[in-house]
Amino acid sequence: MTTHDIAAAPALPLAPGRWTLDPLHSAVNFTIRHLGIAKVRGRFTDVEAGLYVGRTADEIRVTATIDLASIDTGNPDRDAHVRASDLLDVEKRPTMVFRSTRVSGEGGDWTMEGELTIGDVTRPVTLAVEFGGLVDVPMDGSRHAGFEATGEIRRSEFGLDFAPGLLGEVVKIQLDMQFVEPRGA
Repeated sequence: MTTHDIAAAPALPLAPGRWTLDPLHSAVNFTIRHLGIAKVRGRFTDVEAGLYVGRTADEIRVTATIDLASIDTGNPDRDAHVRASDLLDVEKRPTMVFRSTRVSGEGGDWTMEGELTIGDVTRPVTLAVEFGGLVDVPMDGSRHAGFEATGEIRRSEFGLDFAPGLLGEVVKIQLDMQFVEPRGA
């Protein structure tokens, strides 16, 4: 992280401490090509995430754990098949875990580098992050921060090379996340 990146930290005015996920206003979505001609969209409904903000941008950390059995493509039969041993195999790969290793940027546009683990395979992933801003919620006085993160992974890099030709190699990821500021910050 350069001195410029640290100096840019006030453009992202997050109070130090552990921010908690607002699960009612957050989503983990994905898109994958089917037969090379159409997109199938889905989401994961069981997500735990945390945001730790330190004194500088170097000290920002994000973690997330996603229950892969919580996949929802809008088709229960398809979801059951994707969970099965011949595809995603959620018995063998119950979770997907992300841990950030570096956050950089300024203003509304940031980059988050990290490690994504699916089952027993860990690979580096880079996400483009848009900071949506901060707002004080009038009902309870809490302060929320909003973020959108986008990126993509290649299935084969995680040992998920089933159904070539039927399913695309690239999975596009879109995260819409709200975090709640620590009380007393």
